[in-house]
Amino acid sequence: MNKRLVTRYATNSKDNADENQRRIEAVFEELSQSRPDNVSYLVLRLSDDSFVHVSFHNHRDDEVNPISSSNAFAHFQDGHEARREGGVDQHTAVLVGAYITEID
Repeated sequence: MNKRLVTRYATNSKDNADENQRRIEAVFEELSQSRPDNVSYLVLRLSDDSFVHVSFHNHRDDEVNPISSSNAFAHFQDGHEARREGGVDQHTAVLVGAYITEID
């Protein structure tokens, strides 16, 4: 199963955006250690301190999601509502194309 999700939300302060970023960075650290081969994940912090998450999943819905099942992601989710302004806008997406090189 190939699922692509795009998630966007705003944060309610720069301090909360900074905290949100630290928690997301911990998710990436955990993923770099566990090295799952059935997901790809990209998160952007926009200039208005909102965030966009893009994830590509190649696992069935009844299989473990390496992102959302990680301890770091559970910590990221803890208190997420308090750091956000408004709701979460999430959509499935169709990949039109991609060109990816090493990103820093």
